[in-house]
Amino acid sequence: MTEKRLHPAAEMYAAEYHAGELSRREFLSRATMLGVSATAAYALIGAIAPSKVNAAAAKGGTLRVNMETKAMKDPRLWDWTEYANFCRGWLDYMTQFNRDGSVTGSLIESWEANDDATQYTLNLRRGVKWNNGDDFTAVDVLHNFDRWADGTVEGNSMASRVAALQDPDTKKLREGSVVAIDDHTVQLNLNTSDISVMAALSDYPAAVVHRSYAGEDPVASPIGTGVYLPESYEVGVKAVLVRNPDHNYWREGGWLDRIEFIDLGTDQASLAAAAEGDEIDLTYRTDGDFVALFDGIGWQSSEVVTANTLAVRFNQLSAPYDNREVRRGIQLMVDNAKVLELGIGGLGLPGENHHVCPIHPEYAKLPPLEVDPAKGAEMIAAAGHSDTEIELISLDTGWQRNTCDAVASQIRDAGMNVKRTILPGATFWNDWTKYPFSATEWGPRPLGIQIMSLAYKSGAAWNESAFSNAEFDSLLEQGLSVADADARREIMAKMEKIMQDEGVLIQSYWRSVFNHSNGKFANVDVHPFYELALHDIHLKA
Repeated sequence: MTEKRLHPAAEMYAAEYHAGELSRREFLSRATMLGVSATAAYALIGAIAPSKVNAAAAKGGTLRVNMETKAMKDPRLWDWTEYANFCRGWLDYMTQFNRDGSVTGSLIESWEANDDATQYTLNLRRGVKWNNGDDFTAVDVLHNFDRWADGTVEGNSMASRVAALQDPDTKKLREGSVVAIDDHTVQLNLNTSDISVMAALSDYPAAVVHRSYAGEDPVASPIGTGVYLPESYEVGVKAVLVRNPDHNYWREGGWLDRIEFIDLGTDQASLAAAAEGDEIDLTYRTDGDFVALFDGIGWQSSEVVTANTLAVRFNQLSAPYDNREVRRGIQLMVDNAKVLELGIGGLGLPGENHHVCPIHPEYAKLPPLEVDPAKGAEMIAAAGHSDTEIELISLDTGWQRNTCDAVASQIRDAGMNVKRTILPGATFWNDWTKYPFSATEWGPRPLGIQIMSLAYKSGAAWNESAFSNAEFDSLLEQGLSVADADARREIMAKMEKIMQDEGVLIQSYWRSVFNHSNGKFANVDVHPFYELALHDIHLKA
C-alpha cells in the first residue's frame, strides 16, 4: 500500500535529527509510531531502510535453542517473553518493534494517526488466512481489542496498554472505540491522546488470536496465521514446532522444518555445556560472565543496547516498605555504579531509580543520585526499623543473583540485618508479584511513558510495587497525550522525580543484552525483547 500522508510531526522530527537533536533510533521510534512507514522514515533522513536478505534461504533444517518452557496460558495474560516465542510459530502480531527502534506493520499493513493521536485508522493486510481456512478480517481485530481492553480479567496487562479505548466505568471496551469501516479497515477512537498504542500492539501479550478463541490453552487449539504448529509442549523439559505443510504463509518465511526449544533451566553453566556438547545451535540469551565464555569457544555474538533492567522493588503493601522513609533509607545505602559492576560486569549503563532509560525519547536527565549509607541508616532508625530484618528475594539466574547479592551486601554494610533468599524459577514465579522485597527483570519498551503506564500506574496489572500516587497518575495521562518527545520530557522529569522521592525501587542499571549462535543460521541476532523471528530464521547457504 502506498504512503497516503506523512503525519505533520514527521518532518519536524527529521529536522531535529539533521540538527543533531535526535538520534536515529529516537527519530525512527517517533515517526513510525505515528504511521510513517519505515521506508518513508528512512527516506526523510536520507537513508535506506534495512531489510532481511533471504535470497539464499531454502526450506529445511532443525534449529535447537535453549528456552524455559512455562505452563501455558491465555496470551493476554503472558508475563514473560518465553510464552510468546513458542507461540509465534502460529500467532502473529498487529505490529512489529524492530531492533533499530522503528515500529512497522505486520498483520496491520499500515496506519494513520490524526494530529493529536486520538484516532488511528488501521489498514489490515489483505490475503492473510488463518490455518483453518478463514480469512483474517476486521472481525478478528475487533475480537482481540475486546479481549485486550477487559480490565476485569485479573492479570490482563493489555488492559493498561489500551486503556484509552476503555469505558472508565465498566473497565471494558467502550462502545464505538473500535469500529470496522470495512473488512480490512478498522478505526480506533480513543478517549484521550495516546502516542504509544501502536507500539503496544507489538508487545508480547498482544498476540493476535482467532475470532473463536475464548481463553483456552493456545497450544491445545493452535489456530493462527503463522506457518508452524506445535508438535509437543512439555513444561520444564522441551517444546517443539514443526512447519505446517498445508498452510500458505502470507509473507516470505517459514523456512525451517523444525524448531526445538530445550529447557535447560536458569543456570548458564548448563547452557555453556550444551553448546560445547553440540546440543543447541542458539542461546535464547547469554548473560554476565558467560558472554566472554561463549566468545571464547568461537560462537558468534550478537548484542543490542536496550532498556532491559532488573527492578529491585519494594512492595508498598508490605511492612516495613509501606513506610517511605524506610524505602528511601535503603536506596541511600546502595551505589548503583557498584551494582552495575558486580552484578553484570559493567555491561550496561547505570540506572537512576526511576525506570526511564537514556535511549527513551522522553528521558529527562536529573541530578546525580545521592549515596549516603549513614544518612539512610538514620532515616530507618527514625522510622523505628533499625532492628528489622530485610529479606531480599531473587531468582537463581546468575546475573540476577549477583545483582541482588551486591544490593544486599551494601545494605548489610550500612548496618541492616539482611537475609538473602534465592529461589529456583519453578518456586519464584508462583508468587513473584507478592514478595515484599524482590527483583524482577523488565524488558524494554520503545517509550519510557509505556513503562510508567505498565509498571507504576495505580492498580495496573503489572504494578508489582503497589505504587499509587495521584499526581503521578495525572502526569502519566498527560504524557500519553503528548506526541512531541521534547514536550513529553518536561512531564517525564516530574514523573522521574516522584519515583525517586517516593523510593519506589532500586533500579541500578540498563543492560546490554546478548545471544550467541554456532554460526549455522541466519537472522538470529538478539532482539531487545529477546524476540525470536521464527519465520525469518533459516540455514545459511
